[in-house]
Amino acid sequence: MAKFAGLIVRNLIYLVYAIESLWSLAEMPESKDVASRSTTKRVKMIFSVMASPSRVEILRILNSKGPSSYSELKGHAGFISKKESGKFAYHLRRLVKHGLVLLNKSERHYSIMNLGKLVLNLARQIENRSITESGKLSVRTSNMEIDEYNTHKIIQSLILEGDLPMELAQKIAEEAENKIYKSDITYLTGSLIRDMTNNALLEGGHEVYRNKLARLGMPIYDVVQMFLNLDGITNGAHEILLSAGRRVLTEHVLLDVLTKQVADMHLSGDINISNLGTWPMLPDVIFVDIADLLEDGMVIGGKHATTSRISKPRQFDDTTALLSIMIPLLSREASDEVVIEGLPQFFAKRGYTRPAEDIEQSILGIFMSASAHVANDCLTSIRLDLGADTKIVNSIIRAYKTYVKRTPRTRIGLIINYEHDGIEAVSGEASEIILLGGRIMFTKLRQVSSRGITGINPNKVENAISMVLQSVAINLPRLALNSQNDYDYFRARLVLLMNSVIDALISRKTMMTDLTRRGLNPIIARNTQYMERLATSLTINLVGLREAVFDFLGYAYNKEGRNAVQMIIDTAVEHGTKRAKETGEDITICVIDSEGSARFSDLDGKKYGKKVVRAGNFGPYSQGMVFTMSDIAGYALNSIPISLSNRINRRLNAGLQVTLQIDRDTDDPQKVKDSLEKMATLISSFVPVKEIVVCDKCGFKDEPFETKCPRCNAPRII
Repeated sequence: MAKFAGLIVRNLIYLVYAIESLWSLAEMPESKDVASRSTTKRVKMIFSVMASPSRVEILRILNSKGPSSYSELKGHAGFISKKESGKFAYHLRRLVKHGLVLLNKSERHYSIMNLGKLVLNLARQIENRSITESGKLSVRTSNMEIDEYNTHKIIQSLILEGDLPMELAQKIAEEAENKIYKSDITYLTGSLIRDMTNNALLEGGHEVYRNKLARLGMPIYDVVQMFLNLDGITNGAHEILLSAGRRVLTEHVLLDVLTKQVADMHLSGDINISNLGTWPMLPDVIFVDIADLLEDGMVIGGKHATTSRISKPRQFDDTTALLSIMIPLLSREASDEVVIEGLPQFFAKRGYTRPAEDIEQSILGIFMSASAHVANDCLTSIRLDLGADTKIVNSIIRAYKTYVKRTPRTRIGLIINYEHDGIEAVSGEASEIILLGGRIMFTKLRQVSSRGITGINPNKVENAISMVLQSVAINLPRLALNSQNDYDYFRARLVLLMNSVIDALISRKTMMTDLTRRGLNPIIARNTQYMERLATSLTINLVGLREAVFDFLGYAYNKEGRNAVQMIIDTAVEHGTKRAKETGEDITICVIDSEGSARFSDLDGKKYGKKVVRAGNFGPYSQGMVFTMSDIAGYALNSIPISLSNRINRRLNAGLQVTLQIDRDTDDPQKVKDSLEKMATLISSFVPVKEIVVCDKCGFKDEPFETKCPRCNAPRII
């Protein structure tokens, strides 16, 4: 600081000498006005007062801190010892005497006067100009340039980015400048200046302004760790870019998009928001009628300009090429899943005369090409209606089986609808696919995702695309723990929490609609008239229902306890329906798998103690319903678990995820086939799942292994 203050003093002295020289050289008539001479004398006196680094510092402190007492001002100015008291008093008297500082005798406070601010501003300009011209202070800007330091740019940023009033912006800029000078830095970066400015805002109690000006990004350590730990990177450099981008956007959503209340609810564990980085940009699930979408070929205007256009498909090869392009593009416009409906019907309607083997090979090519070009972790599910063209349905299933064999981790799945026909015709092939690690769902519902989320009633949908915004899960065990065994209080708190979640989802839809209208999601926009008529469902997921009722609200697993489960669901659905009438939105409730389940149980274990949170030996909270192969063998329609599952599914208006867990050591397709066929007689929708071990190094998954890959001896992954 002394170096820069001394520089100011020297420049001020040079200015005084220059003024004196000009006055001495000028021809001064004897009749010169006395007032003019008095003004000249006053200017000289002011500059002489400024010929001290200590007095400059006192003015700076008063300008940034505001009115201060004698002792406060003395401490801030650095006059700590008693020996320096006389020097400080002398400097302060000079400033008061010449009208740069005002003493309020009644309050014993000192404050800077307008003349003091004017002189300080002049001193700052001289200082800035002298430093930048000497080349001692430069800034590495975010525009990848080296620029001269300029306080006015800080003021401009504060007003433009943070919407600060001019006076406050000038004050904060001055405080940041003081921090820069005191740090004795000679080569600055834009991020460092922003950090110092934000610190000045926080010290002044301006947290809201600071959040607007916060720089989003990652610590250098985290970036370095991403490059050091490449074992978990499975999709090359693109995965690092995607991960880094999501972290930045997640921070943006938490700081600037969500309300503070909702952000705090997520961070504390009352709710969980998945896909935070894409919250305002992408829906979670989209349902696509492929026939309507492809009828006129690739029509997306000037978007995706590097993608080849295919006009209205007239031949089989045109259609398969169009699908290979369209599936990856669609996957970029959803966070979790794209459900493609009507594919067998589309092929059958166009009357392509191809052998089943040719169709199978073409579909396999679509699967492999589309899977390789999917830009994120979005799953693409192909819905097959049993009872449609049998040749095409069987060709798709066989092509999918080959795709699963060749692909260690699949990004494509099948949804097999058996509303009109039984699953016996496909259960054999499906069993083999499941044992290979394929993704298959069986359902009797018209519009459902592979995770059990039901979409808008197809009879209400006028467009080729409908979508679900479902990324918010509510922590029911946390609500129950805070309700202290009061069931009615628990339900009341659930309604209050739902209100905040619904408001957040409505706000999300508004933001996403605007971004899509402006071209962010061109396929959705092109097929929905910029989303004015787009059918959208706002869906809330309930996590930990079993633990909330049977562990923390104190119910036994009997008729009363099961009725309590149903009443909680009824409360959520009824309140969602009420808010839907008030807002005009489609608000629904589901119980499905969520990444928030493990997070909830972990956070609750830390907050309440693991002895309190007993879920699954401290594992994830319950999600949906899970049945094993041995369970199913002994169940009938009137069995309590099956009956409860079906009643819950009927009460929920957005779906219940039911999982059939295939035993890990099962390798007999016939046993799996029998379980699938039995399950289909009991449950309207279910997902069979088998845990598959895949080698992290060579991708081997052809046979079970526990610790090392039998092909390359590398560690395994699940």
